[in-house]
Amino acid sequence: MRLKFYSTLLLATCCYLGAGAVTKDTLPPTVAKDARLKLVSKQFDFTEGPAADKKGNIYFTDQPNNKIWKYDTKGKLSVFLKEAGRANGMYFDGKGNLVACADEQYELWSISPSGKIKVLVNNFGGHKFNGPNDVWVAPGGGMYFTDPYYQRDYWLRRKPDMKEENVYYLAPGAKEAVVAAADIKKPNGIIGTPDGKLVYIADIGGGKVYRYNVQADGRLTGQYLLAEKTTDGIALDEQGNLYLCGNGVTVVNKNGQQIGQIHVPAEWTANACFGGKDNNILFITAGKGIYTIRMNVKGAE
Repeated sequence: MRLKFYSTLLLATCCYLGAGAVTKDTLPPTVAKDARLKLVSKQFDFTEGPAADKKGNIYFTDQPNNKIWKYDTKGKLSVFLKEAGRANGMYFDGKGNLVACADEQYELWSISPSGKIKVLVNNFGGHKFNGPNDVWVAPGGGMYFTDPYYQRDYWLRRKPDMKEENVYYLAPGAKEAVVAAADIKKPNGIIGTPDGKLVYIADIGGGKVYRYNVQADGRLTGQYLLAEKTTDGIALDEQGNLYLCGNGVTVVNKNGQQIGQIHVPAEWTANACFGGKDNNILFITAGKGIYTIRMNVKGAE
């Protein structure tokens, strides 16, 4: 997403708490006892797309500066990829490749551990994607990605190549994606369960989060309204709780009931994921900064 759209959402929906505020009365029970939100760095322009590898190292994007960064389990920051295709949402596949929504040319990438790039798909039926935004890799290797339209200042085009804003599925080894869900106004964040049976999608245009059942052919059916919350990225823990990013991080259980709020000192919290060597660190991308908080649950990824 871009800041202009965030600003519009903020005027309508957000209550902002000041610097570093994480209050005990609103923290979810999944946060470790006496844990506090920690600012890791604020050297970026706009952070997004966090994803953890099998060792717990976390990769994230600084989209305006076209870079993918690495935050390792020892707390060291380094640049992983300098020309990153304006990457947004990302997720690791089972082979250790980083799958990235590279919307500079409306593509979905697979990036090897050495940084070698492979374009997986860049169009649907001969029409350019709107701009892949977020991705989740299912246990079998199939990939679900959202494709909303946000006009980018680095694009030459000024209108979409197709009017639909869908969720797509790219089967393992497939050359073309298929529509997985077309019943969302503007899909954004996406995450699925470790067993591959459920997928959660944020409809940022409708201010809702939906749950879907996964069919054998990859289609998503049985849309269920889980929460009425304007949400960007989503993280999932081992207990089935969801971490809905936007106005800080709102935590809801698997039934959609709010169990707490993690307040983040930024105008917009774009995304989050679990990582660290024990998979119990919630890593948060928010505006110019990146933050961590220790949890007493592990991530589901």
